[in-house]
Amino acid sequence: MFEELQGAREAMAKVDTAWLRMETPTNLMMICGVMVFAGRLDVERFKRMLAERFLAYRRFAQRAVVTATGAYWENDPDFDLDWHVRVAALPGAAGKVELERFVGELASTPLDHSKPAWQFHVVENYREGSALVARLHHCYADGLALVQVLLSLTDTAPEAERRAELARTWLKREPGNVLQRLLEPAQAGLRRAVEFGGQAWDKLTEMLLDPAQAAGLIMEGSDIARELAVALALPDDPPTALKGPLGVVKRVAWAEPLPLEEVKTLGRALGCTVNDVLMACAAGALRAYLHDVGDAVDGLTIRATVPVNLRPLEHARQLGNHFGLVFLELPVGEPNPLRRLERVAASMREIKNSRQAIMAFGVLAALGMAPAALQRPALELFSRKASAVATNVPGPQQPLFLAGCELRELMFWVPQTGTIGLGLSILSYNGRVHFGLIADAKRIADPQAIVQRFGAEFEKLVMIALMEEWGGAITSADAAATLARYGVDAEVLGTSRRSRRKTAAAARVSSARASTARRKAKT
Repeated sequence: MFEELQGAREAMAKVDTAWLRMETPTNLMMICGVMVFAGRLDVERFKRMLAERFLAYRRFAQRAVVTATGAYWENDPDFDLDWHVRVAALPGAAGKVELERFVGELASTPLDHSKPAWQFHVVENYREGSALVARLHHCYADGLALVQVLLSLTDTAPEAERRAELARTWLKREPGNVLQRLLEPAQAGLRRAVEFGGQAWDKLTEMLLDPAQAAGLIMEGSDIARELAVALALPDDPPTALKGPLGVVKRVAWAEPLPLEEVKTLGRALGCTVNDVLMACAAGALRAYLHDVGDAVDGLTIRATVPVNLRPLEHARQLGNHFGLVFLELPVGEPNPLRRLERVAASMREIKNSRQAIMAFGVLAALGMAPAALQRPALELFSRKASAVATNVPGPQQPLFLAGCELRELMFWVPQTGTIGLGLSILSYNGRVHFGLIADAKRIADPQAIVQRFGAEFEKLVMIALMEEWGGAITSADAAATLARYGVDAEVLGTSRRSRRKTAAAARVSSARASTARRKAKT
């Protein structure tokens, strides 16, 4: 079936080449995903579906070949689907701990570049069902595109006849979608970013040799050049337990999912987005972890690099890397959870009005054009300015089926670059928000110590919000005064799942009352 693919070669895009060359033993450029199913996945049926849908993208039958002058795609003359689909069984209790350990081992194992750089691992005995672990190299496409590719394997019913519904229900334009909001101001400058990529390496090299030039560039008329200069002028992220030498072992963990409607309700009450709430919860979880391992956290701010899509969502399945990176400030030194949320929201608004994403796209293109030996110092320069990579992807809000098997949970992680050893992933699916973490084992030996705090941080925000009147704006100053009046420490709020269920139910009631009050006020 693959005879027509023999012998063809195709030049690799410069941005994709950059991601191919970024791979190091301590940070493999793999996008890893985990799908958890309600029942047992039929392996043979899954293979047939891969042959029909996944290999409809001819790129996945090709391997990447690196040369001194660049890279190209070459059809694999010995392509064997059975090599790319492996069957595994978990040891012991075959539960969440065992699956997390298995995913960590795969995330630490390089893909074979003599073949197309992707594999699926079917875990046949996870709890009462099964799981699927996907590993795909970043040079094929960015995380959003590959998530869409994986979801293109699914159907909206056990039978495949309703497959077309997914594109209509998931890819529709939704107000408040963080990717779409960040995309709109960037699209106008995308052509300039591509053009800038051809010139950026010279400017980047000049500034690496003479950082003082960055100050002069800030005054230039080019928005993109100015954003490059501003990024280069950022100080390195402060030293914490998250920063330091990396090893070759990765560990992963994920939290119990949150109900998406509860997150939306809280966001509406606090006048911010779902993304703001979730990233503030992540900042709170990191604060608690750093405090527990002995770091001085008060007043500390760290950064996360956040991938931003630079193409319409419906075009993401065209593969390739079409995204930029922005620096998001995580105020882990702020003890007031609501003030943390306000600061995250302010940082997101600043990013929305900037050209950081298209500047980064141009720089990535420039790195793909640059000599491989010069890429490392440029990559390390940018990675020193952040402690984590954070992604937040809104997925389909309906149950999906793969090879007739119901998909219950969905998570994925993009790779970290340079000296960054922590990846945060937030993905919503079927009414629930999934939070996961991948970390270098030298930096975070037990990532569960962070992810288990995610739900508690959300509960803190809910409980603080419930202590205030919902008829008007709720500010961190008001919340601080209320907590002080009742002698409540915000740091110890939200410690039990039972109390979160109660407060979440109350939040829905309060939200409905507040909406009614606002409607009456308008009339």
